[in-house]
Amino acid sequence: MSTRVVTVEMDDRLMVAKDIFEQAPFHHLPVLDENGHLAGMLSERDLLRAISPHIGAVGETNRDLDTLLKRIHQVMRRNPVTAPPSLSVDSAAKLLLQHNIGSLVVLDGDSLVGIVTWKDLLRHYINP
Repeated sequence: MSTRVVTVEMDDRLMVAKDIFEQAPFHHLPVLDENGHLAGMLSERDLLRAISPHIGAVGETNRDLDTLLKRIHQVMRRNPVTAPPSLSVDSAAKLLLQHNIGSLVVLDGDSLVGIVTWKDLLRHYINP
């Protein structure tokens, strides 16, 4: 589990998430509501589906750039699958496969304490 988690807020623009994904080596961002509680999850794949494929290309237009102005809550996945800190590694792996997702948000009550990705699980199984 990664305990240093970068989050975004529901009303942030997709441009913010794009900048984070371009700078960081991860592909999932928990989305927090105005009270700091988990509201959803934004994956890099979700972001790429929502923005124009012409951004950064020679033929980029203002209309393409406008797709970056959408709000994260318009694109995020609501009700993400979560796990408690006590969940076993095997159970976490089963949840990822069962729900066909790439990450689990780890919550202790309502508090975000980490994120587990399939890469974390691979590292665990390779280096027990």
